[in-house]
Amino acid sequence: MSTRAITEAASTQAAPLSLCSREPHVPADRLVAEMVPPPRFDAVRFDTYIPDPNQPSQIDAVKALSSFAEGLGGSHASGAGRRRWFSKKPAAPAAPRGVYLDGGYGVGKTHLLASLWHATPAEPALKAFGTFVELTNLVGALGFQQTVQTLGGHRLLCIDEFELDDPGDTVLVSSLLSRLVEQGVALAATSNTLPGKLGEGRFAAADFLREIQGLSAHFKPLRIDGEDYRHRGLPEAPAPYSDEIVAKTAYATPGASLDDFPHLLEHLAKVHPSRYGALTDGLSAVCLTDVQPVPDQSTALRLVVLADRLYDREIPVLASGLPFDRLFSEEMLNGGYRKKYFRAISRLTALARDAKGLVEQ
Repeated sequence: MSTRAITEAASTQAAPLSLCSREPHVPADRLVAEMVPPPRFDAVRFDTYIPDPNQPSQIDAVKALSSFAEGLGGSHASGAGRRRWFSKKPAAPAAPRGVYLDGGYGVGKTHLLASLWHATPAEPALKAFGTFVELTNLVGALGFQQTVQTLGGHRLLCIDEFELDDPGDTVLVSSLLSRLVEQGVALAATSNTLPGKLGEGRFAAADFLREIQGLSAHFKPLRIDGEDYRHRGLPEAPAPYSDEIVAKTAYATPGASLDDFPHLLEHLAKVHPSRYGALTDGLSAVCLTDVQPVPDQSTALRLVVLADRLYDREIPVLASGLPFDRLFSEEMLNGGYRKKYFRAISRLTALARDAKGLVEQ
């Protein structure tokens, strides 16, 4: 960013915030309290999902999930609400009490998963919603047994973006879910692509069920076909702006942050991904200068998590430099984590479109 741009903007406005100056601490109780649909999906419902008329599987999924939610009413599957921890362990339900949403990025899986959470007839304290990463972070913060006790009395656990690219985490979460199923907790999940699944836009249900092994009998796969709704019928994302426009907009937008993109990538390495949500607390927009290709895969995966948290919280992103579809190398986009990178591009592009209004004000 040029010195002149900062000087001109600073002469008339208060300085914006900086993500690079933040190192948030997130206590364990906040991790538990935040296991609800994120702000972007707080108001979604089945009737606000707009299925593609050319994809009947989307309509079928809404019907199936609505019925699944209705079936979770009444008493807890273990027999009487929250389990009494010194009582006899209940038998696991015989019928499948889980659904797996099988589809590519941008077909609305998270919208449907959040709608299921909202539609399930139970008080919010008896339902949990989080990404796979957030669930593993919860186990790390509370410990395995305490996590089982914390979630064991729930009616429903929704897991978005179930990641199968780390065998250790897969075993950990599969063990956790097995214990929760024993307590009568219903499950719902979406997932990401395994490494080596080159050229695939979605993760196959058969692979998901194989990886979770003993849990497979508890999941009914629901296939959801379609293209990325974030770009269905919408204009192209705006081209990157100049450093001067990004700086002036940051100074003129209350609650906006302003950071140099390479420096932000360096800072993300110092903050655990479980804290990326807290990193964005109170922001109205994120302004970035000098966007460049991501240098390596570890950095790229951290950026994916940040993009997810920004998207969840509906925080517009205004940027200069390269367009977001040039963030990741061809090798990355053809590798095992390709689905994550395409999701990040899709979400950042949508947020860039949202930021266009900040410049036009």
